[in-house]
Amino acid sequence: MAELAGISRDGAVAVITIDNPPVNALSVPLLPALNHSIGSLEESPEVKAIVLIGAGRTFIAGADIRGFQDMIEAGGSGDPGLNPLFERIENCPKPVIAAIHGSALGGGLELAMACHYRVAVAGAQVGQPEVKLGLLPGAGGTQRLPRLAGIPEALAMCTTGAPRSASDALSLGILDQIIDGDLRAGAVTFARDRIADGPRRTCAIRDKLVSIDAAVFNAARRDAAKRDRNQIAPLLVVESIENATRLPFNEALAREAELFRQALFSPQAKALIRGFFGEREVARIPFAKDAPVLPVRTAAVVGAGTMGGGIAMALANAGIPVLLREADQAALDRGLNTIRRNYGSAVSKGRLTREVADQRIALITPVLSYDRFREADLIIEAVFENAAVKKAVFEELDRAARADAILATNTSTLDIDEIASATSRPASVIGMHFFSPAHIMRMLEVVRGRATSDTTLMTVMATGKRLGKIAVLAGNCAGFIANRVYFAGQREAERVVELGATPQAVDAALFDFGLAMGPLATDDLIGLDVCRDIRSELSRRGTLATEMMIEDRLLEAGRRGQKSGAGWYRYDENRRANTDPEVDRIIDDHRRSLGINPREFTPDEIVERFIYPMVNEGARLLEEGHALRAVDIDMVFIHGFGFPAYRGGPMFYADSMGLPHVRERLLAFGHQPAQLLDRLAGEKRAFNSVGTYQN
Repeated sequence: MAELAGISRDGAVAVITIDNPPVNALSVPLLPALNHSIGSLEESPEVKAIVLIGAGRTFIAGADIRGFQDMIEAGGSGDPGLNPLFERIENCPKPVIAAIHGSALGGGLELAMACHYRVAVAGAQVGQPEVKLGLLPGAGGTQRLPRLAGIPEALAMCTTGAPRSASDALSLGILDQIIDGDLRAGAVTFARDRIADGPRRTCAIRDKLVSIDAAVFNAARRDAAKRDRNQIAPLLVVESIENATRLPFNEALAREAELFRQALFSPQAKALIRGFFGEREVARIPFAKDAPVLPVRTAAVVGAGTMGGGIAMALANAGIPVLLREADQAALDRGLNTIRRNYGSAVSKGRLTREVADQRIALITPVLSYDRFREADLIIEAVFENAAVKKAVFEELDRAARADAILATNTSTLDIDEIASATSRPASVIGMHFFSPAHIMRMLEVVRGRATSDTTLMTVMATGKRLGKIAVLAGNCAGFIANRVYFAGQREAERVVELGATPQAVDAALFDFGLAMGPLATDDLIGLDVCRDIRSELSRRGTLATEMMIEDRLLEAGRRGQKSGAGWYRYDENRRANTDPEVDRIIDDHRRSLGINPREFTPDEIVERFIYPMVNEGARLLEEGHALRAVDIDMVFIHGFGFPAYRGGPMFYADSMGLPHVRERLLAFGHQPAQLLDRLAGEKRAFNSVGTYQN
């Protein structure tokens, strides 16, 4: 116990140092250690004040999330057991001061608010991010925070999960002082000055808060429903904070615990907590874990178009100097102007300072040749999606790059081995499929070719992390994970339109399910010509049937999507979608050509017919070893396609619905279930039970 919550003395001030690496999480073993230390100091007549401080890089970054996962799996009370400890701290007859550096998040802030005072260094931050895991603060956060910071601020912090800086927290009343210099020494001095005052319970005044206009809470509910569609945790947060104005403190605290348990055992929390660990799990590559990682000090990008410019920005944002090459000055100037506009937009929206934006722009060096490419440790090709064009670029790169440089292609569908064959170093060739816009989207598919070395792979995985991406390994198959799985669902969504649904009904059903946008609207955004090219490559490599589709007929009519002003929808000058009678005519003609008598579809059937074929294709990827784990597929869809995180991704969603049900519905739709799905359904097991495949 003493190791987790060790006690030292500075005169009449005792300092409890929380040492539970790596982030001092409020784990089950830490709670009795803290309770023991507080209790021993309460009884010591020599101690007049107590300081709580964290060892290492942070105060307390929150409760142990794995503990939440264990509670979900085991059932039980769902009570993390924090409230008795916090009540003891709050009722301690001696002043207790939380000394914060790094982060005081979730349970860490709840612990700090149970203390009588809070001090912090200038670089610290505080917050209640539980809502991002489908939870709400369960140990007084929705009761103490409004008493310190006010109801509007508590609503904002707890429904969005956004942290506040130390300076903001001071102005809001969450902190009492910002410490300059050494935190421990400053906190001890602060504590000494408070000894004569005794405890001060500013946060947990036992009377209920003064009631405020119900419109404040109604507005918070509307904002949460719009911002976090279909999610229950933000609404539970609002209810719990409103209880602070309606109930005595202890009753509201007990109700908060009930609401926390309601959220904890919901499917949404289970999905979001699994996603939290999934983001970390996908970085583990068992067969290459011991491979050395090469330093990436300088990079180069070939192509300054939308993708190339975005990739250059992603590198610059991570502090990596980058050469940006184009074939002619006009194209290079267009690319640089787009980069400047993007940074300018970030500055105008307050996301960056002008100084930081200028520093990042300065890291991007425009070039018209490969002369300086020997400086680059990593070179990323981002030219037109054509195998012959890309192979020609790689022939040039093979001559221009150092022997130890990594050569990456941003292809989203093409054969990595075919591209690597244009070089004398296939072990150094790899796929880095960024998602557009590349400087914003967090997903990065890392595609390993047949000859790609483990060092190349692990260097690129590490670089993805450095860029702030969630890097997922994919095997070199047609469309990799992202496009191969997505187009299985997209084809079925279009089939539903063939059979009688309207495009609007398909997109509305899947938007209501939680997708960022429906699949047909997504195709318009991507470009119907681009979708056709991807489908052609998937068909060429045998993973998608070749057939005339409605999108082919739309393209014949000159409708390429948003960029041409018309696709599945017609778009105005602001790219707002509108229905178009011409699309209805094209669809009717297509149905007649196939002899289809149209019928209606329920939203539930539309959702199933889109998602379950994707699940089936994901199962085939797992069978083939082109995806390591089901969670890898889910992370691609959550962070690459806007699949709702609170549903866990397509594979997790299938597990939650039951694989026997998924198999039954696939057969009803005329699909042959993948062998893996069929076997797991027969054994009543889930994809999550399979473990790691090796491709």
